[in-house]
Amino acid sequence: MAIRKIIRFPDPCLRRKAEPIADIDEEVRVLAQDLTETMHAAPGIGITAPHIGILRRLVVIQLEAGAEPHISINPEIVWSTPEMIRHMEGSVSMPGVSDEIERHARVRVRYRGLDGVERVEEAEGLMAVCLQHEIDQLDGIFWIDRLSKLKRDRLIKRFEKLQRIRA
Repeated sequence: MAIRKIIRFPDPCLRRKAEPIADIDEEVRVLAQDLTETMHAAPGIGITAPHIGILRRLVVIQLEAGAEPHISINPEIVWSTPEMIRHMEGSVSMPGVSDEIERHARVRVRYRGLDGVERVEEAEGLMAVCLQHEIDQLDGIFWIDRLSKLKRDRLIKRFEKLQRIRA
């Protein structure tokens, strides 16, 4: 198991659609463990395989330290409530900046676990936000695409300035 290098915005891999995972084998289990360790090191509460440059449909979310990570293979939103909520979001691929994004308050997601069993679960609040955020990433939709052009441009400028300061 290893901490992998997280790719940074504006890497084109962040805008590409991830491929479904057909077989849940040892390679996928190792990838899930590496993603979990990489997410903890970032630190973050959610990460996808595309965040480390691997275009596979794998998501890891862990909202609380010590909780079991929620691992989703090939997740898809099958239902969402019309009610919307706003939440601050950011990305392990764009550290140091965040903004408020509007998302569905509740979603129903179908996915497979590491055991290969298909599940359908409902989520609300922060978990619903995280699932939508990470599934967007699998679809090549980077979180800032949900901002207005003006807010997105300002956020990118802030991020670029932070990168120059850190360099």
